[in-house]
Amino acid sequence: MTSHNLKHHQLGLTDDAVLRMYAYMIKARKFDERATLLQRSGKSAFHISSVGQEAAQVAAAFALDHQQDYFLPYYRDYAFVLTVGMSVKELLLAALFKAEDVNGGRQMPGHFGYRKLRIVSGSSPVATQVLHAVGIALTALMRKEEHIAFVSFGEGSSNQGDVHEAFNFAGVFKLPVVFLCENNQYAISIPAHRQVAGRVVDRAAGYGFPGLRVDGNDALEVYRVVKEARERAVRGYGPTLIEAMMYRIPPHSTADDDLLYRTKEEVEYHREQEGVLRFRRYLMECDVLNEEMDRALHENIAKEVNEATKYAEKAPYPAPEDALRHVFAEEGGEA
Repeated sequence: MTSHNLKHHQLGLTDDAVLRMYAYMIKARKFDERATLLQRSGKSAFHISSVGQEAAQVAAAFALDHQQDYFLPYYRDYAFVLTVGMSVKELLLAALFKAEDVNGGRQMPGHFGYRKLRIVSGSSPVATQVLHAVGIALTALMRKEEHIAFVSFGEGSSNQGDVHEAFNFAGVFKLPVVFLCENNQYAISIPAHRQVAGRVVDRAAGYGFPGLRVDGNDALEVYRVVKEARERAVRGYGPTLIEAMMYRIPPHSTADDDLLYRTKEEVEYHREQEGVLRFRRYLMECDVLNEEMDRALHENIAKEVNEATKYAEKAPYPAPEDALRHVFAEEGGEA
């Protein structure tokens, strides 16, 4: 490929930018592997994986403004929160329930909340973050501020009433919000065709705004549509729904036996199609990445994950009496 024909250059992304995108994908994958290992060894209680969804998450994060926008990720979005500024160490402190966990509220892993990075606290009820994103977008509209709310959720979550209420309100008032449905084909053990009538993306038309379905394994295409959706939102043209099609490669969580409802052959097929491998092949074809660079990147990230693990394992657990003090500190008061 010649330089002017490279897709990432056409999208305004430099070689350095796409290499950083790839590095975040690898970092998320290695964190995920370590978190799973910690759970299997009895050092943490629970892990819910993002393997197979990292490419779309990193691409979406790169398309947003990290200084202005507000982020409402869902529980698989490790790659997204790493890309907007969280560290592997912070994710591991959360995974091990340590006192230094920056996510407010002493919640279970995957419930992100980081005021400094504009990551709005999520919680366990499915899809509530979608309504919260619409509220933040309404505030931006009322204050005439040029930022958006970005919110992600799974296709199973799309069936919650909260999502339809959020879509309707955002459509009526043309709010600056980008909805990303990470359609990974399964809501726990239920395949998409048994949980969604029609297509998630088509619901946007009923609420008066555009819907786009995109290949979630194509990082550059996800980047393009999220960037365009953001620009549309800040210009006052309202929300966009993006349905990114991908596949959840691991079980739903470490408590799930996925081979009870799908075959090993199905999983292995999708493992060959996933976005990180595809992005790696693209970078190799463009001569942006080579085997030596890739090996060095993996080694450096593995070292970072190992050091973060050692730190998190040695870090103290929170004292029971500190719980209220933590909450008051988050609210700016005194315990």
